[in-house]
This record gives sequence, structure tokens and C-alpha cells, in this order.
Amino acid sequence: MSKLPERRELRADLVQRRRELKPAERVAAAQGLRASLEQLPEFLTDKHVAGYWATGGELPLNLAIAPLAERGQTFYLPIVTKVGGKRRLRFAPWTTGEDVEANELGIPEPKASEHIIEADKLELVLVPLLGFDRRGNRLGFGGGYYDRSFEFLRDRERPAQPLLVGVGYSFQEVPTLETAEWDIALDYVATEKELIDCTGVKA
Repeated sequence: MSKLPERRELRADLVQRRRELKPAERVAAAQGLRASLEQLPEFLTDKHVAGYWATGGELPLNLAIAPLAERGQTFYLPIVTKVGGKRRLRFAPWTTGEDVEANELGIPEPKASEHIIEADKLELVLVPLLGFDRRGNRLGFGGGYYDRSFEFLRDRERPAQPLLVGVGYSFQEVPTLETAEWDIALDYVATEKELIDCTGVKA
């Protein structure tokens, strides 16, 4: 039996809960997220760290990524590109204050993108999500962008490079998520409350 109707219903519920958060709750969550991420040594040392531009109530990264430049790390935002007729993500460096422009999905992307790199050149990726479980399974919006872009990790022993760290609010945790063969698991999940190590509980 298809899990699509269940996933659709779960997505709608989690999107609604996320949108209902008050600004003060988002700020507090952003502070908690920074503390959680800083428990991960790679987040403090990896040179090429990618994230996302928070939209639709996603957990903001601004406080977590603020110290990266001082530590000599480069932060990247995803750029949607078409490869073989399928949309995938590539990544462009971005720092706070630099110009962005909305892509076809309405999500801001860096405008100055002459230094675009491929997904396999990153060391750590902060991955947005709608839902997650403690095995590292992720529920996204259903577009498959991250699964396609990081499919090269499927045949590698995990954790590998880049390290995939899901980012979400603690209420987005579900007991278990059904997986599909194309799903790429997360290595860690960072919420406003904790850093969850999923590397030893793959199923």
C-alpha cells in the first residue's frame, strides 16, 4: 500500500505547525540550534559548509552560521540547476548581506555565482526538513532535490563526505518514517534542543 497519502498528510500538518510559531519562538530556536550544532566538531572545523535560506517557517540558520567566516570557513547556499532534465542542487558561496535573487521556486539564491561547486566538494551540509526520525530518515517537501544531489553517497560507507546534518524543530520528530529506495539518510539531526547522532542506528 502506498505511503504517499500518509506522507502528504504528515507534510501538511508539520508545515502548519511550523508556520504557527511566533517570532520569539523562532529566535529562541535559532539560538538553541547554534548550541546543538557547536557540539559537532566538524561544524567548527570543516572548510566548506552548506546550508539553506530559511523559508516557510524553517528553522533559521543566521545565528549558527554567523561565526563561520571568523573561523575561516566558507558558507554555501544551494542553487537549483537542471542536469539531464532533472533538477539538482549545486552550491555557491554566500555571506550575510550579499545579494540574492529568487529562483523559479521562489527561494533566494546567491546572485554572484561564479564560484559554484558540486555537492561532492562540500564537507558538511545543513539539510532542511519537514520531518525526521532518529534513524536519520528525512521527510522533505517531495521534490527530491537533496536525494538526487547526494545520491553518490548511497554506495559509500556512512558517515562520508559530505556529512549530512538535518535541521529542524524538535516537534518535527516522528517515531518512524517509511523510506523509499532513493532516500538518502542523514548522519545527524540538529534541533533547538539537541544534536542527534544517527550514524549508529541506520535501518
